[in-house]
Amino acid sequence: MIRAFEKKDIDAVMRIWKNENIKVHDFISQRYWEDHYEYVREILPNAELYVFVQHEEIAGFIGLHNDYIEGIFVDEKSQGKGIGTVLLDTAKNSRDTLKLSVYKKNTSAVRFYKANGFVMTDEHEDIHTGEMEYRMIWNK
Repeated sequence: MIRAFEKKDIDAVMRIWKNENIKVHDFISQRYWEDHYEYVREILPNAELYVFVQHEEIAGFIGLHNDYIEGIFVDEKSQGKGIGTVLLDTAKNSRDTLKLSVYKKNTSAVRFYKANGFVMTDEHEDIHTGEMEYRMIWNK
């Protein structure tokens, strides 16, 4: 079930955010994610957030700011079950255009977005990490 984020969800959402960023972005220092944890925890509730609840636990979430996807995160034990696609489809159903940035080295996420209709518009360096990112867009 997908529902809007509630304040009580913050601990579960942040656990998923931290664990999955560290795991998936092994090309970025774990310290980077740890150093940004409190900042993200503070600003995250300002985004438009939806959580996927499975067996009364949050299994994943999507964060949006207007037509920009800030991120899609699925807990490791729930991956490969279509949760990311359901979260993405929730965003697609309420917008005509979606944009995002994804690290070039995060090849599984790049494949996921391409498989879901996103196309690359350009490549740029993330000024915070020095890593290259693709900008991608999806249009209805």
